[in-house]
Amino acid sequence: MMTKRIIAAVLTAALLSSCGTATQTAEEPKRVIFFLGDGMGMTTMTAARIYAVGEDGDLTMDTLPETAFVKTFSNDAQVTDSAPSMSAYMTGVKMNNEVLSMSSDTIAKDPVADANGNKLANACGSSNGQPVQTLLEIAKGKGLSTGVVTTTRVTHATPAATYAHICHRDLENDIAAALVPGGAGFNAALGANGIDVVLGGGRQFFLPVSAGGKRADGRDLIAELKAKSYAYAANAGEFNAIDPAKTDRLVGLFTSSHMSYDLDRDASKEPSLAEMTTKAMDILNKNDKGYFLMVEGGRIDHALHETTAKKALQDTVAFDNAIKAALDKARASDPTLKNTLIVVTADHDHTLVLNGYAKRTGKTAAGSPGVLGVLKSYVDGSVAKDLDGAPYTIIGFGNGENRTQSSRSAMASLDDSTAGADTYHQEAVVRMAAGSETHGGTDVFLGAIGKGADSFLGTIDNTQVFTLVRNATGL
Repeated sequence: MMTKRIIAAVLTAALLSSCGTATQTAEEPKRVIFFLGDGMGMTTMTAARIYAVGEDGDLTMDTLPETAFVKTFSNDAQVTDSAPSMSAYMTGVKMNNEVLSMSSDTIAKDPVADANGNKLANACGSSNGQPVQTLLEIAKGKGLSTGVVTTTRVTHATPAATYAHICHRDLENDIAAALVPGGAGFNAALGANGIDVVLGGGRQFFLPVSAGGKRADGRDLIAELKAKSYAYAANAGEFNAIDPAKTDRLVGLFTSSHMSYDLDRDASKEPSLAEMTTKAMDILNKNDKGYFLMVEGGRIDHALHETTAKKALQDTVAFDNAIKAALDKARASDPTLKNTLIVVTADHDHTLVLNGYAKRTGKTAAGSPGVLGVLKSYVDGSVAKDLDGAPYTIIGFGNGENRTQSSRSAMASLDDSTAGADTYHQEAVVRMAAGSETHGGTDVFLGAIGKGADSFLGTIDNTQVFTLVRNATGL
């Protein structure tokens, strides 16, 4: 027969056990960092690896343990633009080119002229499709903090797909208004307080024309955001002065349009993508429920459109540096990433190719252009020549602005110093207008690490990524 002392001990042990179980089963934080290299096709990744660390080196994204190939076609096109591709990741829905986070039946309608003559006025129509919920909105609805970080305008297609619903990506005044809590055009799905951290370029769409912006409605959205208790940074100095421990909401708009290419960036004026990413994490991580953060290396795409490969590769490296910085910071608070999922992918590729049978170049360095140089034979190191007797570069493009219209014999003097210059436009097969090299339709890379990352494998459609992220993290 049990004594009262034994019974009391048993009851106490049971109570302690139940308390321990309750503690162990309490909801864990959900942290998702979604990295998007805009236009970062696999040939661009390969070229960036060689550029930065040589053929046998690894970028951080190369070390992610789980990988997949992603199909990128849109609802109406074999080759997507950024709007429907990022929207597919964020919503799980295929939509038409130019459309942002709307139903598949939404028709993209070009903006029309506003009162100032800028093509920024909305012509979508009142019954043109329906909004579809994004991962960021789902996270907000569950009490998580949210952030958007980009090197483009924060109203550009990729960041906009996380928080805006509109028939055409070029309606950037409307997209900016979606960010301002309580204001006309605010996206109520972002909750009463809106997105917690927004960092990038695009100040012109937040200011009226009278203040140097492009808003025809006269609103100063920066002032409105400040009135809603957002800290604001307009340059690197103000950004560096922000104390994450004392800041709950932050907007940083560092340039009127896109931020600078990393190759041209003045660190005293514009923070790096890695710096923006880690500061966003510090602010968002104060929420015990977790956060959803989207980080875009957006200017990779713009440099590829220009066919200035060196700029594209350097921006890819800057994007990779942000991934490394995020991994290091995430592991500081979650060493095994048991509550953190990091996904790295691209929205589409471009027409960049690696030509010929080049000998190994190693990484690019002073006096050695590496993969940016003219092609030299792996057999004897001699400069390779085409049928016109002219050298050609390792990197080329399927289409672009620099196409020799007749015999390439006029290119006989092409050398490494020319090809390795910061602003050199690589040659293309098909001639296009300046800056108009196109996207490509090839599958893109996806890498993942952390909570539920092992579900990302095989060849998947971009719409499946939405479901995989939700299932992996319980969003």
